[in-house]
Amino acid sequence: MTDISDESREKVQQLQLIEQNLRSSLLQRQNLQTQLVEVESALGEIEKTDTAYKIIGNIMVALPKDQLKKELGEKQEFLSLRMQTLEKQEEKLRSRANQLQSEVLKDMEKQTPTKKEKIKTK
Repeated sequence: MTDISDESREKVQQLQLIEQNLRSSLLQRQNLQTQLVEVESALGEIEKTDTAYKIIGNIMVALPKDQLKKELGEKQEFLSLRMQTLEKQEEKLRSRANQLQSEVLKDMEKQTPTKKEKIKTK
Protein backbone atom coordinates (compact mmCIF):
# COMPACT_ATOMS: atom_id res chain seq x y z
CA MET A 1 0.00 0.00 0.00
CA THR A 2 1.36 3.40 -0.89
CA ASP A 3 1.73 6.21 1.59
CA ILE A 4 -0.28 9.28 0.81
CA SER A 5 1.38 12.67 0.69
CA ASP A 6 1.20 15.12 3.56
CA GLU A 7 -0.99 17.34 1.41
CA SER A 8 -3.44 14.49 0.80
CA ARG A 9 -3.39 13.57 4.47
CA GLU A 10 -4.28 17.17 5.34
CA LYS A 11 -7.13 17.10 2.81
CA VAL A 12 -8.45 13.88 4.36
CA GLN A 13 -8.39 15.56 7.78
CA GLN A 14 -10.30 18.51 6.31
CA LEU A 15 -12.83 16.05 4.90
CA GLN A 16 -13.29 14.49 8.32
CA LEU A 17 -13.81 17.91 9.88
CA ILE A 18 -16.37 18.80 7.21
CA GLU A 19 -18.17 15.52 7.91
CA GLN A 20 -18.36 16.41 11.62
CA ASN A 21 -19.66 19.88 10.76
CA LEU A 22 -22.30 18.39 8.49
CA ARG A 23 -23.47 16.02 11.24
CA SER A 24 -23.65 18.90 13.71
CA SER A 25 -25.56 21.03 11.22
CA LEU A 26 -28.00 18.20 10.55
CA LEU A 27 -28.72 17.84 14.28
CA GLN A 28 -29.27 21.59 14.58
CA ARG A 29 -31.60 21.56 11.59
CA GLN A 30 -33.59 18.64 13.03
CA ASN A 31 -33.93 20.55 16.30
CA LEU A 32 -35.10 23.66 14.45
CA GLN A 33 -37.55 21.59 12.42
CA THR A 34 -39.05 20.19 15.64
CA GLN A 35 -39.40 23.69 17.06
CA LEU A 36 -40.96 24.91 13.82
CA VAL A 37 -43.55 22.12 13.89
CA GLU A 38 -44.37 23.02 17.51
CA VAL A 39 -44.81 26.69 16.61
CA GLU A 40 -47.01 25.85 13.63
CA SER A 41 -49.09 23.56 15.82
CA ALA A 42 -49.45 26.29 18.46
CA LEU A 43 -50.53 28.79 15.81
CA GLY A 44 -53.17 26.34 14.63
CA GLU A 45 -54.44 25.80 18.17
CA ILE A 46 -54.64 29.53 18.86
CA GLU A 47 -57.08 29.88 15.98
CA LYS A 48 -59.43 27.38 17.67
CA THR A 49 -59.67 29.17 21.02
CA ASP A 50 -60.64 32.52 22.45
CA THR A 51 -58.17 32.47 25.36
CA ALA A 52 -54.40 32.21 24.88
CA TYR A 53 -51.77 31.39 27.48
CA LYS A 54 -48.00 31.50 27.51
CA ILE A 55 -45.73 29.62 29.88
CA ILE A 56 -43.10 31.90 31.38
CA GLY A 57 -40.74 30.04 33.68
CA ASN A 58 -42.93 28.05 36.05
CA ILE A 59 -46.14 30.02 35.54
CA MET A 60 -48.79 30.22 32.85
CA VAL A 61 -49.91 33.73 31.92
CA ALA A 62 -52.99 34.74 29.92
CA LEU A 63 -52.04 36.89 26.94
CA PRO A 64 -54.04 38.62 24.25
CA LYS A 65 -54.46 36.20 21.37
CA ASP A 66 -53.05 38.69 18.86
CA GLN A 67 -49.91 39.26 20.92
CA LEU A 68 -49.22 35.54 21.20
CA LYS A 69 -49.88 35.03 17.47
CA LYS A 70 -47.41 37.83 16.72
CA GLU A 71 -44.75 36.30 18.99
CA LEU A 72 -45.23 32.85 17.48
CA GLY A 73 -45.16 34.29 13.96
CA GLU A 74 -41.86 36.03 14.70
CA LYS A 75 -40.43 32.83 16.15
CA GLN A 76 -41.62 30.90 13.09
CA GLU A 77 -39.91 33.41 10.80
CA PHE A 78 -36.69 33.25 12.83
CA LEU A 79 -36.65 29.44 12.78
CA SER A 80 -37.29 29.35 9.02
CA LEU A 81 -34.48 31.81 8.34
CA ARG A 82 -32.10 29.88 10.59
CA MET A 83 -32.95 26.65 8.76
CA GLN A 84 -32.30 28.31 5.39
CA THR A 85 -28.93 29.55 6.67
CA LEU A 86 -27.99 26.05 7.83
CA GLU A 87 -29.05 24.56 4.50
CA LYS A 88 -26.83 27.05 2.63
CA GLN A 89 -23.90 26.25 4.94
CA GLU A 90 -24.45 22.53 4.41
CA GLU A 91 -24.47 23.01 0.64
CA LYS A 92 -21.15 24.88 0.82
CA LEU A 93 -19.68 22.16 3.04
CA ARG A 94 -20.85 19.40 0.67
CA SER A 95 -19.37 21.26 -2.29
CA ARG A 96 -16.04 21.67 -0.50
CA ALA A 97 -16.10 18.00 0.55
CA ASN A 98 -16.68 16.89 -3.04
CA GLN A 99 -13.82 19.10 -4.21
CA LEU A 100 -11.44 17.75 -1.57
CA GLN A 101 -12.48 14.17 -2.30
CA SER A 102 -11.73 14.65 -6.00
CA GLU A 103 -8.36 16.18 -5.20
CA VAL A 104 -7.42 13.34 -2.86
CA LEU A 105 -8.44 10.73 -5.42
CA LYS A 106 -6.37 12.47 -8.12
CA ASP A 107 -3.39 12.65 -5.77
CA MET A 108 -3.71 8.95 -4.98
CA GLU A 109 -3.96 8.05 -8.67
CA LYS A 110 -0.75 9.98 -9.32
CA GLN A 111 1.01 8.15 -6.50
CA THR A 112 -0.21 4.68 -7.45
CA PRO A 113 1.92 3.21 -10.23
CA THR A 114 0.05 1.84 -13.21
CA LYS A 115 0.34 -1.82 -14.23
CA LYS A 116 2.68 -0.88 -17.08
CA GLU A 117 4.95 1.03 -14.72
CA LYS A 118 5.01 -1.94 -12.32
CA ILE A 119 6.03 -4.28 -15.13
CA LYS A 120 8.80 -1.91 -16.27
CA THR A 121 10.28 -1.72 -12.79
CA LYS A 122 10.44 -5.53 -12.44
